[in-house]
Amino acid sequence: MSHTLEVKLLGKEYRVACEPAEREALLTAVAFLDGRLKETAEKTKGNGERLAVMAALNLAHELLAAKNTPAHLEAALESESIQRRIDFIEAKLDESLAQHEQLF
Repeated sequence: MSHTLEVKLLGKEYRVACEPAEREALLTAVAFLDGRLKETAEKTKGNGERLAVMAALNLAHELLAAKNTPAHLEAALESESIQRRIDFIEAKLDESLAQHEQLF
């Protein structure tokens, strides 16, 4: 039995095949693509087929660039981001503790 799902991209409805287990992933992809289409439309003032092609080209370029990024560089960048967040949280905790110490 074929399962389908109604989705909207740029206000236009589409019916796509989708297994129930893939529903959430598809809806996430639709929301992401709809946002990228709107973003591309604003930048290029394009519409229709040209807009879809430009958005697809941009996404393909980003995907290929991500695939060509060495895994260790990607991990290092993620590690730096995590460390910055930890440092920020530690600073906030220190600030909060200092304020509470002044109360006593």
